[in-house]
Formats: sequence, C-alpha cells, structure tokens
Amino acid sequence: MPRTGVIVARWVATLLVLVPVATGPGLADGTRLWEDPKTHQVYTEPGEGRVPLDTREEHPGTEVRLASKALKLEFSGVHFLGFVHRDPDDGPGTSKFETRRNHFQVKAFLDEKNYMRLTLDAYQETAAEATNADGSWNMRVKYAYLWLADVLPGTGIEIGQVHLPWLDYEESHGWFYRSISKTFIEAEEGAALFTSADLGVNVRTAFDHVSSEVVVVNGEGFHARSEGRGLLVGGRLVWHLLGTGRKRVNPLRDRYLDAAVLAVHSNDDEAKTDTPDGTDFDLAGLHVVYNCPRFLVAAMYVDADNDDYGRYEGHGLTVNLEIRPSDRWAILARRDDWDQSDTVANHGGDRTNTIVGVAWRYDRYVRFIVNLEQVDYDDADTLNAKLADENRLYVTAEVHW
Repeated sequence: MPRTGVIVARWVATLLVLVPVATGPGLADGTRLWEDPKTHQVYTEPGEGRVPLDTREEHPGTEVRLASKALKLEFSGVHFLGFVHRDPDDGPGTSKFETRRNHFQVKAFLDEKNYMRLTLDAYQETAAEATNADGSWNMRVKYAYLWLADVLPGTGIEIGQVHLPWLDYEESHGWFYRSISKTFIEAEEGAALFTSADLGVNVRTAFDHVSSEVVVVNGEGFHARSEGRGLLVGGRLVWHLLGTGRKRVNPLRDRYLDAAVLAVHSNDDEAKTDTPDGTDFDLAGLHVVYNCPRFLVAAMYVDADNDDYGRYEGHGLTVNLEIRPSDRWAILARRDDWDQSDTVANHGGDRTNTIVGVAWRYDRYVRFIVNLEQVDYDDADTLNAKLADENRLYVTAEVHW
C-alpha cells in the first residue's frame, strides 16, 4: 500500500477506536493505542507484535483529534443478522441470509440530561418500497430529535423526528424479539397499522405508578411522504401497578404488572388511502403485561377504523408468552389474530400468525434465536388474493453494542 494510503488507513482506524472513548479533543485519561506494524491495524490493548502508537511523534504537525461542542458523545448500534427458510403452500421454498436491521446511533449530550439523538437505519430497497428497486442498500434517518428532560416535573419532550407512542414501550416491556417479528400492530402478518417514528413532538411523563406519551406528528410515518393535509394526535397511558413507572425495567431482574391504553387519530392520512386527499384513521388498543424473572405473559386487543377506505380497518388480538429456565435461555411463543373488516373497498383480509422459538444469550451483547413461524391467510378474502399460507424457519443473531 502506498505510504499515503497507509497514513489515511491508520487515521481512519484510529478515529474509529477513539470515538467511543473521546469526550473532547484527544483521548480519555489513561487510554493508549497499539499498532500492528504489518497490517497497520490499531488496537486499544497491547499484544504480540504490537507497538505503541503515537501519531504526533511519527508525523509531527499532524494530530488525530476529535472535537465536539457537546459535553460527551455516546455511540451505539443494533444489528439483526439471520437466515430464513420459507415454505409457501403454493410454490417452491426459498432460503437466504439477510440482515433485518442495522442501526447506528449517536447522542450528543448538551448537559447531563439533555441531548440530540440521531439514529441511521440501513435497509435494502425492495419492490415493496419502490417500483424500480434493484436491491441496493440505502441509509435513511430513523430518529433525529432534541430531548429536553424535566421541562415539567417528571416530564420531557422530543422535538424533531420522534418516537410514536407505542412500539418502543411494548418492545421494552412485553415483546423482546423485534429481531424475528415486529409487534402485532406493526407486523405485516399481524394488524399492519402503525409505525415507530414520525416528524413532530412527543411529550413523555414518568411517575412511579403512571407514565404516558402524547404526540402531535405528520401522521404518515418516517418512510412515507406527507403533503401536510392533516396531523396525527395520539398517546398512551400506562398504569404501573407495582410502581415501576420511573424505572428502566430489566425483565431478568424486575417484577412488573402494567395495564396500558393506546389512542390515535390521524386526520386526512395520506399513507392509509389511495386517494390524494387522504382519509381519517382511528386506532384504539388495550395492553396488559406481567413479568417476573422466569416468566412473562402479555396480551393486546386492537380496534381500527379507516373511514371509507377500509384497508386499515378491523380488530384483533395478540398473546405472547416467555418462559426463562435460566438467565441465558428462554422459550417464547406468540399468537396473532387479525379480523379485517369486510368493506366495499377491501372485501376483507383476515390472517393469523403463530411463532414459537428458543433464545440463548451468548453474552451481554449477543443473543441467538431459532424460531418457527406459521402465517395463515383467509383464502376467501380479496386482500389475501396474492398471499399464500407460509411456514418459516428463522435463525437469528441479535447484536447490541
């Protein structure tokens, strides 16, 4: 490799090592870098063949610096990596490797509590997203918001591309397996009604026995276009019967019993109709969950009205169970049942989805999951005309860092 290329490669590698430990110019106290002279790979620990690295001594006048006006920068990532075999009733089976999520996130803390968050989401473009999709991997913004804590007692606010008021609550309290299936109200095999982020404001409160979220957003979601014809107003209210409302619960350590309600109204929603003016959309839900270190059971009932269009209209129930023989092993099961309203516009689209699996936690960062999924569509419903019942096998590696 030419000398310039070696220098650039080392600078990039050094930067990647510095990022997690930097709080301003230079390195955190006591941190030292080591280099393999043959490969120019940079490490944070000494090892065989590695030598101490000091960029300034080797290249006087050039320094690798990280500078930020933020108090600190916090980096993290989430990755869902896996293999899936699909066996549809009406054709040959398929098998392929896939990545279902690649998130890169940074929080720039303005002080000890307030921060700006940016979450980037890598996804593969398919025919479901674009008619001219070629399978390329694209990057989009998932979240981009300013978080201001304690604007009122127990209350904070997100401003920007913010959370919507349900999915993150359920994924942190009732359904811990987003890597194999979205929650019931978001999954295509379930109700397929809602998404996780949108542009607007989100006000969150947390007290021992009550927590809530209230949002005012565009309404079409973070991966749909909005012309601004109407807004979505919605929220959730949770009753924490065991007083865990202020706590970031750990399902392996904490016992909690929650009852929650969800209500959403989207005016002239352009993403839930094929007409240019949009149509109103209303969603209501009731969720109950009980968790102790060795056991979890949760259930949710959802009812939705899509005005005259009807594609996103119906009611359904989901129940999921998790048994944990130890901190590292879990047995999981879930059953979704969606009853699509039979209107002039859609003629119905009933479906059920069943998931069973086993999870094994490798360490604090990695979890492996093997599960089966069976999707059953009502053949008599027009919305299911191009969909076949299907059995699936998933093998998943879930990484959080």
